[in-house]
Amino acid sequence: MTVSQNKHQPARGASARPLRPPRERGTGRAFALAALMHLLLIWLLYHGINWQNNTPAGAEAEIWTELPDTPAPTPRPTPTPPVPQVKAPPAPPPAKDEDADIALQEKKRKQQEAAAREAQLAEQRRQQEQAQQEAEAKRQQQAAQAAAAAAAQQKAMQDKQKQIEQQRQAELQKQQQQKAQQDKQRQQQAEAQKQEQKQEQLKEQQEAKAKAEADAKAKAAADAKAKAAADAKAKAAAEAKAKVDAERKARLAQLQGQLGGGTASSGEGLAKSGTGKGAGGNATSPGYAEKVQRRVRPNIVWAGETAGLETVVSVRCSPSGTLLSANITRSSGNEQWDQAALRAVQRSDPMPVDTDGKAPDHFTITLRPAGS
Repeated sequence: MTVSQNKHQPARGASARPLRPPRERGTGRAFALAALMHLLLIWLLYHGINWQNNTPAGAEAEIWTELPDTPAPTPRPTPTPPVPQVKAPPAPPPAKDEDADIALQEKKRKQQEAAAREAQLAEQRRQQEQAQQEAEAKRQQQAAQAAAAAAAQQKAMQDKQKQIEQQRQAELQKQQQQKAQQDKQRQQQAEAQKQEQKQEQLKEQQEAKAKAEADAKAKAAADAKAKAAADAKAKAAAEAKAKVDAERKARLAQLQGQLGGGTASSGEGLAKSGTGKGAGGNATSPGYAEKVQRRVRPNIVWAGETAGLETVVSVRCSPSGTLLSANITRSSGNEQWDQAALRAVQRSDPMPVDTDGKAPDHFTITLRPAGS
């Protein structure tokens, strides 16, 4: 009998309940038929034994056989003696021979009757033995059939139990496979969550780093702007001071001229105050270096260390300020900062022009990180 696994599969959460074999239909009818067959076998054995134990009733029969005809014995002729004077004795009566024949025949008849009775008894005994043998063979055959039926029934029960056990093992194996699959899925979900958390942490770190870089850049820009403003203020103050000094020197020179002093010295002083050199290039105005710093400094992108970094970049320009070349002439020892400084100069194309409307053809720029 085949039982579907899904029909007897335990629900989730009920794995603690012991598995029970399904109830089979027709079991009571099978036991009733087996009991009926055993009762019928016992009844047949009982009546067969009683039939064999009954003593057969004896029978008597008389058997007559026809005796063969025997010729009567003829007496031998006796010589005739001389006739005595005395009379001869009478001959024995023949009745004695007839009596002997009758007794002999009676004896034979009795012997034949006894032989017939013995033969009949032997036949009866043979028939009884044959009947006993047949009954014993029948009993053995019935016992063998009953044993075979019992063995078949027992084998069927064993096969049924084996099938139930196989079904139970299959259900247990299926439950174990489902549990292993669920554990694997949970493990995969946990690993996926870990990967997501790791990616989120990495994203947060990248965002924090980008924010820090943006803050550093904004701070550097603010510092550069503040420094440019301070430099512009200082330059304005210096220019104002220089103007005041120039006016004072002019008034002094006027006064000296009025007093009879030479004018050559005053001319040289103006020339000195009005000229200046760039950072190793052509003659430039005093404020040109500050213009270059204001152009280059906002283009510096650097979030690393700032202590002790200083790079000198040599620049060649056209009169319109177009950048022709930019090379590092003195390194700071930090290649990354050197490259950042060089990129800042390259991003500053074109360079500002001087007060005369032209840019110097070549000059050097000294760059340091903000805050150094």
